[in-house]
Amino acid sequence: MLKKIFFIIGILFVLVSGKELQSQDPHFSQFYANPLYLNPAFTGSNICPRVTVNYRNQWPKISGAYVTYNASYDQYFDGISGGLGLLATTDRSGEGVLNSSHYSFMYAYRLKVSRTFNINAGVQASYFQKSVDWTNLRFGDQIDPKWGFSQQTNEPTGVYESNGVDFSAGLLGYTDNLYIGFSAHHLTEPNEGFRNYSELPLKLTAHAGFNINLAGTNRNRKKSDPMLSPNIMYQQQGQFHQINYGMYLNIKPVITGLWFRQFIEGYDALVIMAGFEYEKYTFGYSYDITVSKLSNASGGAHEVSMGLEFNCPPDKKKLRKIQCPSF
Repeated sequence: MLKKIFFIIGILFVLVSGKELQSQDPHFSQFYANPLYLNPAFTGSNICPRVTVNYRNQWPKISGAYVTYNASYDQYFDGISGGLGLLATTDRSGEGVLNSSHYSFMYAYRLKVSRTFNINAGVQASYFQKSVDWTNLRFGDQIDPKWGFSQQTNEPTGVYESNGVDFSAGLLGYTDNLYIGFSAHHLTEPNEGFRNYSELPLKLTAHAGFNINLAGTNRNRKKSDPMLSPNIMYQQQGQFHQINYGMYLNIKPVITGLWFRQFIEGYDALVIMAGFEYEKYTFGYSYDITVSKLSNASGGAHEVSMGLEFNCPPDKKKLRKIQCPSF
């Protein structure tokens, strides 16, 4: 109970403060299972139409701490030399005390630089909504020395909302064995405050990885060949700096992964992942083992991802897909 109270108090401080305390985006451990959220330049990079769905429950021992849902659809179109995509993200904190939703439309232009190298340049336009339900908060003047939270508060109550538009962009370069990208989210740093001005800070992401064919040469590899994929990702948003590094092992249909996530100030979590990729379906589960000082109190994080690829028109099959991990 005390954990929940302290968590809600923390949310309250963020809501009523000015620019000194700024919100940050939800993060996903299986970031390649959520490619459009990672970088708008991934839009259409699969060539064939695909749908992805993601769920994350962070700090489950703290009831209702952070629960995030995400869904996207994208595909490549010859007529516009690029991909179009839709992305929806919903985040709930403190059992519905603080809610936020983002709805995005994306376009990524695909440039074939050479026979083996492609570049995608993506843009993203978003509409966001945030709300806080003050009726679910508890204040000091409600405490009775004998009966606890039993009195009416003199603080303002009700539901407060903010909304606005947001813009992001990204670049992605890839060959059969290498992929590297950069994205900048919240380029205009929109105001999302309820009572005071509070901007959503610019988020910068850099990510890269490569594939190693464990069966031999990468040039003549088969889809069934076992693959090892070392990866690294760096993110910065406001005062927040995060780096992820690890690797995936793909022995189809089973894919496993091991990651370590840390901040500049210290360590955060060890991420273990297992999933499968069968024909046009993918399913993944990961668990964050918290290694920071919150380890005993947080319960880590559970994350589930699902993906579905639709049939690709015959003329699209000759186009080069990006060969990055599915999770």
